[in-house]
Amino acid sequence: MEQQATFRARLVESVAGIGRDTWDACASSDGAPYNPFLDWRFLDALERSGSIGGRSGWSPAHVILEDSAGEIAGVAPTYVKRHSQGEYVFDHAFADAYQRAGGEYYPKLQVAAPFTPATGPRLLAAPGYGAPAKGALATALLAVRDRMEVSSVHVTFCTEEEQALLVERGYLSRVDRQFHWTNEGYGSYDDFLGDLASRKRKQLKRERREAAEGVVIRQLTGADLTEVYWDAFFEFYMDTGARKWGRPYLNRRFFSMVGEAMPEKILLVVAEVAGKPVAGALNFIGGDALYGRYWGAVEERPFLHFELCYHQAIDAAIERGLSRVEAGAQGEHKLARGYRPVTTYSAHAFADPGLHDAVGDYLARERRMVAMGDEALDAATPFRKDGEHIS
Repeated sequence: MEQQATFRARLVESVAGIGRDTWDACASSDGAPYNPFLDWRFLDALERSGSIGGRSGWSPAHVILEDSAGEIAGVAPTYVKRHSQGEYVFDHAFADAYQRAGGEYYPKLQVAAPFTPATGPRLLAAPGYGAPAKGALATALLAVRDRMEVSSVHVTFCTEEEQALLVERGYLSRVDRQFHWTNEGYGSYDDFLGDLASRKRKQLKRERREAAEGVVIRQLTGADLTEVYWDAFFEFYMDTGARKWGRPYLNRRFFSMVGEAMPEKILLVVAEVAGKPVAGALNFIGGDALYGRYWGAVEERPFLHFELCYHQAIDAAIERGLSRVEAGAQGEHKLARGYRPVTTYSAHAFADPGLHDAVGDYLARERRMVAMGDEALDAATPFRKDGEHIS
C-alpha cells in the first residue's frame, strides 16, 4: 500500500466516541445498499443497553483510521472477544486444539456486527478515501492484534471483495452457505409460486393456510412497535434463546432502545390468538434486503414458524420492492420454501504461525467440502426444472 504510511490507527471503546454522522458516512461511502447492522444506531443500542460490554465477553475496541491531518479515513467495527459465542462462524475447534497444545486462544479480535450473521462491509472507508483506507484498515487490524497480544483477528460475514483484499494481506479465507430468497421481479406471492414445481406450490399453499387457522398475523413497524409488543417478543426471544444457546445474547433494554432509535428499519411480524401475541419474528429492513433475525413462540402451532419467518418475509420483501430476504444462518429447511444457497465469506489471521498454517490446511479442505455440497442443495430447491410444465 503506497499510501498506507499516511494513516494512523487508534482504538475507540464505543461508537459514541466516534459520532453517528462520521460512522454512518463511512458505512455508506462505497455505494453499497443501506445495511441496518452497520447503522450507528444499531451498534449504539447494543453498547448502551449492556448487551455488549461489561461481562458479556464482547468489549468494543473499534479501529479508527486517521490521515496525517487527523481526519477519520475509515473505521472497522471491532470487538475483543473472550469466547466464541454470537458469531455464527464457528471456531470452537480451533480454540480447543490450540488450548490443548498449550496456547491461549482468548482473547481474540472480532470484526463483525455482533450477533448478526448477515453479510456487509467490515472495512468502512470514509468518503474520498476508498481502497487505500480499506487496505490500511486490513493491515492495521494485524498490528492491533500483535500490539494487544491477542491470538487472532476474525473478519466475519465480510463481502467477497473484502475477503480477497484481506487474503492479499495474509489472512485465511473461509466460506460457508446461507439460504436467501431472491425477488425475480414478483408482483405478489402468487407470482413467486408460479415459478415452483406444482407439488411444491401446493405444499406451500397448504402450509400457509394451516398456519393462519385461528390466528391473526400483524406486520408492525414504525409507531406500531409499542412496548406491549416488545414485552411479548422478548418473552418469545428468551424462550428460543434459552433452548438454542443456553443464555440469550440480547437484554430487554436493547429492544426498546433499537425500536425507539430506528423504528422505520424494523419489521416485527406477530401472530395473535384471541387478541394475545403467541409468536413473533423480528426483521430489519435494509436498502435492498429484508433481514430475518429472531423468532420465538409460546404456543406450538403447525407451520407457524415457517409462516412468520419465511412466507411473511417474502410478502414484505415483494411489497417493499426489496431484492432478497436473508433469513439468518443455517437451516436447510429454508430450501423447500424457495430460499436458495448463497456463499458467505470471512477472513482469519492467527499470530502463531503454527496455528495459522494448521487452520489454513483445515479451511482448504472445508472449502472443498462446501463446494461439493452445492449440487445437492440446488437440487433440493422447489423451483421448476427445465422442461417441467406449469399445472
